[in-house]
Amino acid sequence: MKRGVFASRRVLGVLLLCAAAARAEVRLGALAVLEGEDTRRQWQPLADGLQRALGVPVRLQALAPAALEQAVARGALDFVVTNPGHYVALEARHGATRIATRSAGAQGDPAHAVGSAVVVRADAPGPPATLAALRGWRVAAVAEEAFGGYQLAAVEWLRQGVDAEAGGLRRVFTGYPMQRVAQAVLSGEADAGVLRTCLLELWERDGVVPAGALRVVPADDDGGTGAPPGCRASTPLYPGWAFAALAGTPPELSRQVLLALLAQPGESGALDGVWTVPADYQRVHDALRLLQVEPYAFLRETRLQALLHRYWGVAAALLALALVGVAYLLRVEVLVKRRTAELTHSLHERERLARQNAQHQEALGHLSRLSILGELSAMLAHELNHPLATIANYAAGLRRRAARGDLAPQDLERALRDIAHESERAARVIGGVRALARKRVPDRVAIDPRALVGEALTLLGGWQPQAVRVACAPGAEALRVRGDAPQLLQVLLNLLQNARDVHRAAGCEGEPIGVEIAPEDGCLALAVRDHGPPLSPEALALLFTPFHTTKPDGLGLGLSISRGIAEAHGGALHARPVPPHEGGGMRMVLLLPLAQPEAADGDTPA
Repeated sequence: MKRGVFASRRVLGVLLLCAAAARAEVRLGALAVLEGEDTRRQWQPLADGLQRALGVPVRLQALAPAALEQAVARGALDFVVTNPGHYVALEARHGATRIATRSAGAQGDPAHAVGSAVVVRADAPGPPATLAALRGWRVAAVAEEAFGGYQLAAVEWLRQGVDAEAGGLRRVFTGYPMQRVAQAVLSGEADAGVLRTCLLELWERDGVVPAGALRVVPADDDGGTGAPPGCRASTPLYPGWAFAALAGTPPELSRQVLLALLAQPGESGALDGVWTVPADYQRVHDALRLLQVEPYAFLRETRLQALLHRYWGVAAALLALALVGVAYLLRVEVLVKRRTAELTHSLHERERLARQNAQHQEALGHLSRLSILGELSAMLAHELNHPLATIANYAAGLRRRAARGDLAPQDLERALRDIAHESERAARVIGGVRALARKRVPDRVAIDPRALVGEALTLLGGWQPQAVRVACAPGAEALRVRGDAPQLLQVLLNLLQNARDVHRAAGCEGEPIGVEIAPEDGCLALAVRDHGPPLSPEALALLFTPFHTTKPDGLGLGLSISRGIAEAHGGALHARPVPPHEGGGMRMVLLLPLAQPEAADGDTPA
């Protein structure tokens, strides 16, 4: 029995050899995606192996996508080697039939061999952790129809909520060969690029791309399979390249080529692989259907006439419903006009009450500022006393030296300069107090929070230098907020005064009050931290209630007005207890929205 089987195989082989010998040559087309002769060098070992197995010349043609399509259309090829997406289009348009699928290595799975690697420069700031993080970036790819060089990455972007075609990415199509994509990323013409899996590793090995210059954005989910050994991928892997027979190729020749392919040893290099039986390309169809590209481009078309013919009953019902709706709308319009007068009166009344409430809030804020000025009066006297005493000392010294006749011109110049400096210092103190006390229309400008803190500490200059400790988080020095400087200064002064009162009441005046500047959830957090005793839940719940105070001479309006100012700026004011292991106390956090870059460019210090 076995002898008969072997004899039958020998007869079949002889018949296939005879059929191949009747042909002058076998014409093999390969999709060219690499530069120059790289594609020919990649596939020439395959053509040589087939030529040895078939005993007839195998003419390899490395063709760009458009040229390969034309050659297939005019019957100038017997077989093609192409990527899965291009094969599906050839199958639909020209009746191509895959006879083998390329796998990644001798132990590879042909159903998981092709993918995309999205690369960015290794020195790019803030390297993206996922493909979705590339939203809005300039992304280079060879062409919209490139399967591994664009479409697989586009599918993953769609699944992660980024529609590249609808503007989710700024696409830059470089055209073939694929080396142009890497060059665009390295030169800065694009922020990221889409390559076929394993090409980056091959180019790094051959010196086409400097090793380590590009990094691959990792995949969220590799579909349960990994990339080929030594390769990195950004997408799940799909079936490998297809070896397809065209419509005019004799079946006997196709079978002979299939036997020769299955007997081929695996090639060497980063793109090594072997040929095996055709894999299931359903996942390829699913990806192209999701993108609505060939052969599923028809899904983009809108066929209004066909839809009307198919759903004429529904259309008639909708028309009748529309007529009923028009009649209903006419009746509703009459009712709306009747209600409009009533609502207009209510809105006017509401606006009047809102204006009245705003006026009351402004008056309360003015009273709060005057209360703060009262508490600052002693410190103000101290701050003014120092420059005035200095000016008086300089004036007395100049009189004495002038009387003795030993007043040199340079000494006079230096003394006058110091007198002018002390005068400006006194004027700044008085100007800050006047700005705080003045009742005026708020003016929103870009504010440097550090300058705001510095102005508050200047007004509180009577405090000991170690009474306040300012900490600015890394990167926060460049942040700006947009608001009314005197109002925000009022809030900060109120928080600092409250913290000092807490320290005095708790007997911990030696502990410094902390002022912290840091970003928080897209806002700027300006926190004042004290070391007083913890507040009870009841006291914490009433902390921002108007006229609620724990001070014998307090009005109970400071924190309420401060919260109102913060909310008017689009921010918030929170009271956060400090855990005991961090020293205890209370942290009052003023959250303010960050200014837009165009506003921050012309920032005005507080």
